[in-house]
Amino acid sequence: MKTYINTGNKDTRSGFGAGLTELGKSNENVVALCADLTGSLKMDEFKANHPERFFQVGIAEANMIGIAAGMTIGGKIPFTGTFANFSTGRVYDQIRQSIAYSGKNVKICASHAGITLGEDGATHQILEDIGLMKMLPGMTVINTCDFNQTKAATLAIAKYDGPVYLRFGRPKVPNFTPENGTFEIGKAVKLTEGNDITIVATGHLVWEALEATKSLNEAGISAEVINIHTIKPLDEKAIIESVEKTGCIITAEEHNYLGGLGESVSRVLAKHRPTPQEFVATNDTFGESGTPTQLMNKYGLNSEAIEKAAKRVLTRK
Repeated sequence: MKTYINTGNKDTRSGFGAGLTELGKSNENVVALCADLTGSLKMDEFKANHPERFFQVGIAEANMIGIAAGMTIGGKIPFTGTFANFSTGRVYDQIRQSIAYSGKNVKICASHAGITLGEDGATHQILEDIGLMKMLPGMTVINTCDFNQTKAATLAIAKYDGPVYLRFGRPKVPNFTPENGTFEIGKAVKLTEGNDITIVATGHLVWEALEATKSLNEAGISAEVINIHTIKPLDEKAIIESVEKTGCIITAEEHNYLGGLGESVSRVLAKHRPTPQEFVATNDTFGESGTPTQLMNKYGLNSEAIEKAAKRVLTRK
């Protein structure tokens, strides 16, 4: 079984900051807008290097989205930055009307997603943002797993013509994907080969899926792990090919099971290859205050939960 090494815990938001800094040097059309959270979004270096291309709009997220949409008309590539809750729920109407409806080339970059935002609690956490964004026609939805992949995704979306929702987080998590790796929008990454069960995971749950395979392997269960970094467009071919081999699947995400990756996968399976499926996700609930680790354990978003789901779904093959 292929193993992946954690080269050191890093926060994915810093991967975004590193990618944005690099874009500032290489693409003069890239501009950045922030809603009073420059430090939290790691946009400081871009601001310092390119003050003429950085716009601090204050706590006015709806205005930020409108400004960004207007900038695309002049050929700019706007990257907006704030917490995921404020990037989506607070400004859904503006995104729908000003960006998605007309296909504006805006990159909506959202930090502090999911319950790993931690102590700030339910009012700042969001577990429904993927659903909100994936239902918008023409919106690309990306949820990265570590620092390296977030940096690569940030660079990749600048080259893509169209609206993008890029989701990442605050806590330091294992950094295990290749440094300076390529990022292909809509192309899943198979991390391990397996014959008994398919595990498709996104975001912070990708590392947890890899950890779960160790215990599963000790139990004689061969798991195939696929990193679904792009939820829309979804790599349907990779999913279908895997379940045709394994005969069952788990989806794992730091999101409500309603409207997230799991439901997108269910649609694919229902249409092409009905397959037993288990969901590792939050169960139609808001979050609460706590450390990221405490919350991930309480809400069953860890390797142990994936392992248990694997054993359940195997009985349904």
